[in-house]
Amino acid sequence: MDRFRLGLVGIGKIARDQHLPAVARNDRFTLAAIASRHGQVDGVPNYPDTAAMIAGTELDAVSFCTPPEGRYELARIAIEAGKHVMLEKPPAATLSEIEALADFARSRNVTLFTSWHSREAAGVGPARNWLSRREIKAVRIHWREDIRRWHPGQEWILAAGGFGVFDPGINALSIATAILPAPLFVEAATMDVPAGRAGPLAAELQLRCGGAKGYASFDFLQTGPQTWDIEVDTDAGTLRLSLGGSVLQLPGEAECTEPDQEYPRLYARFAELLATGGSDVDLRPMRLVADAFLLAERRETEAFAF
Repeated sequence: MDRFRLGLVGIGKIARDQHLPAVARNDRFTLAAIASRHGQVDGVPNYPDTAAMIAGTELDAVSFCTPPEGRYELARIAIEAGKHVMLEKPPAATLSEIEALADFARSRNVTLFTSWHSREAAGVGPARNWLSRREIKAVRIHWREDIRRWHPGQEWILAAGGFGVFDPGINALSIATAILPAPLFVEAATMDVPAGRAGPLAAELQLRCGGAKGYASFDFLQTGPQTWDIEVDTDAGTLRLSLGGSVLQLPGEAECTEPDQEYPRLYARFAELLATGGSDVDLRPMRLVADAFLLAERRETEAFAF
């Protein structure tokens, strides 16, 4: 079986923690080159930018781990060169950008994969199957983590186009849109934005799923144990997903827990798309974030420093 020659763009925390180990464990990929101004990978050619990497190394596909701001231009370079593309979430800074990339990828007959890693958590698939046969009564999302732990010194995340607390919050929305049997809508929202910043550190959303009400609470300042929980009340009891979807508890049953395999599963999915010539572009989580920004009451809070 042929291996796909992969280029990786952006060697930051997420690439080192998740992408590099997942690629190394997948026998369908060979890491052929990287493009990074600040990172190196031993034994792999390093280029200063995407264009130089594509010009200097034979590649089949490119995986982008850069911040969403500016990613459209980089991904377009790869697609224009006929390379298949995988995008870390969020896939781009705006909906218009990712829709344009999807159209461009179709016109060039290359694969585009907008990856949502949290959907690959062990409990998500079983939760979707169970909920498909239930009537939804209510949805509650609590997604709270420590920005200084997961994004140390990453000023871009609170800048315009950086998503703020929706960078992790979109993970919750990616799970919710995957498991709920009816569309999810934002009806109202509030955002707490620190003075001098563009992105929020906290947000609350009022949601609707069919005839059921929902609520989401996102917080980027939670220290100690982190909270990544979704609860769905149904006509058969309450389903609970915790630890980012890795722990599933169905009504009357014991918790079901499996080890983290999110990024290995993403790259397995990317390899499948490359083998079949398909694309996977799901914009529902990003649309909900865009709707939240359109509807939200913005409240200025005290200044924040890393």
